[in-house]
Parts: sequence; structure tokens; C-alpha cells
Amino acid sequence: MNKIKELIPYILIILAVLLIKTFVVSPVKVNGLSMYNTLHDGDIMILNKIVYKFSKIKRFDIVVARWKDEKLGKDEYLIKRVIALPGETVEFKDNILYINGKKLDDPYGYGNTNDFSMKDFGKKKIPKGYYLILGDNRENSVDSRYFGLMSEKNIKGRCKLIIFPFSRAGTK
Repeated sequence: MNKIKELIPYILIILAVLLIKTFVVSPVKVNGLSMYNTLHDGDIMILNKIVYKFSKIKRFDIVVARWKDEKLGKDEYLIKRVIALPGETVEFKDNILYINGKKLDDPYGYGNTNDFSMKDFGKKKIPKGYYLILGDNRENSVDSRYFGLMSEKNIKGRCKLIIFPFSRAGTK
């Protein structure tokens, strides 16, 4: 009986860690170059899974989104940046971002962004509950230009903190 009592604190710690990892935060690894220059292949970040229960998704947030890759027949988890919000129009022309017809500074875009507009999505505006997400490395990213607008239900949380490598640790 004493041995069981000795194990209880360890069992509680393991349960707490599992619950936190499942519902609150978890580590995610950046795979590939689609978020370069901001994020590098192999960076490990913390995914905040509950932030959007208390606040809205904002322009330029870095998010993890689930996308069903039909070619591979499985779900992929992508790290991308939110560019446009529900109810907005978006256009890239001559590598310049326009939201609702107004030029907007895009400090994160790396490389050239090919021209596109809402017509390419078959919409006049981004529908409620959807977002336009792009990789920062616009020339090397599978993003909304490829798979369409991202449903809010497929956005799993926000990444702001790099924890590894230590030389790059900090918020982005």
C-alpha cells in the first residue's frame, strides 16, 4: 500500500503533463523552407492551442493549420502566416499586398509573390470563418494559393515562441 502512495504524485505529474500537451500547449517542428526568413527548417516552437478560445485570429499571426493532402491521402499540419481575415478582399499585384483595395505593408513576405486576387478563389470577399494563409517564403510555399482559404476550424493554434535552437530562441 505504501508503494502505491509513493507512486501517486508521479502518476499525477504524468497526467498533468499529458493534459497540458493535449489541450493547452505542445511543441511543433518547422519542416521545410516555406516560412523562411522568419522561421528556419528544424526550428522548434510552442503551439498555443487555447489562445483563440480567448482572442480572435489576427493578421500576421503565425498559425498551425490542418490540411487534408488529397495526393498523400492524409492530414498535413502546416505552419503559415494569416494574411487576410473574414470579410476582407485581398490582392497581390506587383508584389504589393492590398487589403480591401488599400496598400498594406507586408513586412514578412520573402521573395516575390505572384499576382493573385479574390477572383482566384471564386469569391468577392473572404467568407466568415475563413482566412487567407501564406508562407513567408512566397516563392516556396504550399498555402492558400494552392489549397484555398483555410477554415477557422482547421486552425489549431498560434505559434509565437521558438524554443530551439537556443541561438534563435524567442518570440517571432
